[in-house]
Amino acid sequence: MSRKLWLQCGFVLLAATGAAGALAAAPPIAHFFDNPHFGGARLSPDARYLAVRVGNTGRRDGLAVIDLATREAKAVAQFNDADIGDFEWVNDQRLVFNTHDKNVAPGDRRMASGLYAANRDGSAARQLADRSYATPNTTNSMIVSRLLPWNTYLLDQVGAQDSDYIYVQNPVWDDVSYELHHVDLFRLNTVTGKADYIPRPAPVTDWLLDDKGLPRLAMSWQQDKVTTHFLDPASRAWRTLATFPAYGDATGRFTPIGFSAEGKLLVKTNAGQDKKSLRVLDVASGAIDPQALVSLADYDYNGEAVYSNGKLLGFEVLSDARAMVWLDDGMKAIQQAVDAQLPGTVNLLRPAARPQAPWMLVQSYSDQQPLTYLLFNTETRKLSKIGSVRDGINPAEMGQQDLMRFAARDGLSIPAWLTLPQGKKKNLPLVLLVHGGPSSRGREWEWDAETQFLASRGYAVLEPEFRGSAGFGNKHFRAGLKQWGLAMQDDLADAAQWAIAQGIADPKRICIAGASYGGYATLMGLVKNPELFKCGINWVGVTDIELMYKDNSYLSDLPQAWKEYGMPQRIGDPVKDAAQLKATSPLNLAARIRQPVLMAYGTEDRRVPLYHGRKFLDAVKAGGNQDVELVIYNGEGHGWALAKNRIDFWSRVEQFLAKNIGQPGN
Repeated sequence: MSRKLWLQCGFVLLAATGAAGALAAAPPIAHFFDNPHFGGARLSPDARYLAVRVGNTGRRDGLAVIDLATREAKAVAQFNDADIGDFEWVNDQRLVFNTHDKNVAPGDRRMASGLYAANRDGSAARQLADRSYATPNTTNSMIVSRLLPWNTYLLDQVGAQDSDYIYVQNPVWDDVSYELHHVDLFRLNTVTGKADYIPRPAPVTDWLLDDKGLPRLAMSWQQDKVTTHFLDPASRAWRTLATFPAYGDATGRFTPIGFSAEGKLLVKTNAGQDKKSLRVLDVASGAIDPQALVSLADYDYNGEAVYSNGKLLGFEVLSDARAMVWLDDGMKAIQQAVDAQLPGTVNLLRPAARPQAPWMLVQSYSDQQPLTYLLFNTETRKLSKIGSVRDGINPAEMGQQDLMRFAARDGLSIPAWLTLPQGKKKNLPLVLLVHGGPSSRGREWEWDAETQFLASRGYAVLEPEFRGSAGFGNKHFRAGLKQWGLAMQDDLADAAQWAIAQGIADPKRICIAGASYGGYATLMGLVKNPELFKCGINWVGVTDIELMYKDNSYLSDLPQAWKEYGMPQRIGDPVKDAAQLKATSPLNLAARIRQPVLMAYGTEDRRVPLYHGRKFLDAVKAGGNQDVELVIYNGEGHGWALAKNRIDFWSRVEQFLAKNIGQPGN
């Protein structure tokens, strides 16, 4: 492991920088889709040091630590054949990290991410997990390698950060179906490499640490049931806390979020209401407190708890945008001080675990400003900029985004994100951008590369949270059950009609676009509403629902339980709803499409394999439409991992839109 690092970046990043000067032309496409040179920052538990992931043109991303008292930067790690990936502090002295090769597509990777640890000055470096996919062999002696296997990953939780130990997870897949069977948990010493297995109560798929960084909850999925297991601190024995249907509704259903400083379980639950709220669950009785800790009128609760010095300070909450809800008066005052200096942006405070210095990390962004990291000094009340993940973007050139609402044809209120180009509001060419999932939330108020790229090219961008989208209450979500190509599709057409009625969209210049489910909806939009949509852009999109059921090849990563229990409830039963699935299949209806279509797929996509695109291309051309292009990216999966492919794809999108809706209508 080479530790050569471009150390100058540490000083450059800490220097306050102003916004870039105004550009005469549209911002270069690489500013939106190239790999960023700055990859984030983490405060040490004592808040005296800052770890940053940084790179430069022609160099691999490395890991460095800055002493915040002296501004001295030291290299921790840098590899010749990979970039630093995720990283986190183990304690005040030590960090743990893995690797990621941003120059190789997923299907072409021959090495795993590995796992490493090193002190903040780069000393005492140790490899903890293998990067080779091969079965570990001996070291040409009787001594077997002590490295953990390649399928060892960091847990997506920080942990206690008060010893040399961390918890790591080890997913185990079925040898025949390649489906996830369970996830093992290990307590790993980052100095010695010794790993202790944590007994699991069932085929666990998710683990949750408590407020002290210890394993306390485990979630298991078996067929159509999801079970929450609780590790009793007194008996040290697992017991079942609750079991619910994996895909259907159930009285008292909850999702564990975390623990309070008193060891109380925090859960997200409907509690008999339409919107989910944050509440306390009594682990002894299973009763949920009737009084919500956090509830929102128009949104389900989504967020996380924030701790410091063993105390629950507050919660991060997502409504239209993210915000901090503080329980602690001191944090409320700090938030006010930061917001006063950074008006017009979301400012998320990230306190250290056990601060011994006056530094606090701030993540700041808006619809026009990409994510920026700053340090706030709680004594001097001054901010220092660390870096931006998109330093080439000038916020003054970005479009303004607002959350609107319109009434669907059946009266359901549909939220929709509207982003307008700078200085333009009326009679615009419009891209109706459809999110994937579809049972997920599509957008929140933040800078998004795809949306802002389109706006920078002069297009209005409308992104509906159509029925079936998550985060807007149970009624909104359930209204989308079995509505692929039906009411969900009508919501998209109604969104376009709303934009026309508001004078925003030129009715002759509307294109529909999206990925995954959004690609499916794009093709169905061209079928059902040719009077509205003049062209379509589908990348990695489903072209036939029955193909998802029928595919039993190694390519597909759709779990059998999802096909057997989830899809019949949420999308349609392959037997009972066979007629509906045929009537809402873009593949079966391809001959109706006469508009230009741009499609793109990856050869290694296991969610929506390439044959979805190939079959549709053959069908639409057989129907007489030759104005269809299929772009294939070798080695790519369900989206574009390589910067060169992102730039190529969105360059094609730019040319396609300019040709089909870029000129004013007659």
